[in-house]
Amino acid sequence: MSAHIADTAVVYPGTVVGEGGRILEYAVVGKQPTLSPRSTAKREDLPPVELGAGTIVSTAAIVFAGTRLGSGVIVGDQACIRERCELGDDVVVGRGSLVENDTTIGARTKIQAMAYITAYSTLEDDVFIAPCVQTANDNFMGRTERRHALRRGPTIRRGARVGVGAVLCPGVEIGEEAFVGAGAVVVRDVPPAVVVVGNPARILRDVAREELLRTE
Repeated sequence: MSAHIADTAVVYPGTVVGEGGRILEYAVVGKQPTLSPRSTAKREDLPPVELGAGTIVSTAAIVFAGTRLGSGVIVGDQACIRERCELGDDVVVGRGSLVENDTTIGARTKIQAMAYITAYSTLEDDVFIAPCVQTANDNFMGRTERRHALRRGPTIRRGARVGVGAVLCPGVEIGEEAFVGAGAVVVRDVPPAVVVVGNPARILRDVAREELLRTE
C-alpha cells in the first residue's frame, strides 16, 4: 500500500514516508526550527524526517526535521513534535499536544490531548499521559548560566501512568508502573508501582496487582 500525502500538506525535501503512511490536510513535515538569537537550542542543519510504515500525521500537525517516528504512530490534529525526537512504534500523540526537542518516547506510549512534554524528557514503553499534563525542565526559569548543565525533563519509566492535569517538575523520575493522580504536583522521584496524589505529591498506596502490566 503506497503512502498518501494530501495536496495541501507541506512536506520538505528528503522526508521518508513509510509504506501506508499518511500525511493529511495542512500538515507540515520536515520543517527546520526557527530559533531566537537567545535560544540555547542546538543550531544545526537537521536531517529529514523519517516516518515508519503506517504512520499518520493528522490535519494541521507539525513534525520538525531531525525527528524519527516508528511504525503505526499517530500524530493527532494540531499536535507538534519538535526536532531530534525519537518515537517508537504505535505511539499516539493526541490533539494539540506538544513534544519538545530532544525527547525520546517508547513504543505504545499514549499522550492524550493538550499535554506538554518538555525538551530533554524520556518516556519509556507503555506510558500513559492523560490530557493537559504539564512537564518542566528548568528549575531556574531561564536565569543563571548554571541552568544549562542542570536542564533535564522528567524520566517516566515503563508502564507509568500520569493523570489529568498533573505537573511533573524538572528532572523527576516516575518509577515503573507508578500512578500519578489527577492534578498532582510531583517535586521528587516517585518509586515504582505506587499511587501518588496531592501537592506536593505523596504516596497514597501501592498500585493494585491486577492493574500491573503483564511481563509474559
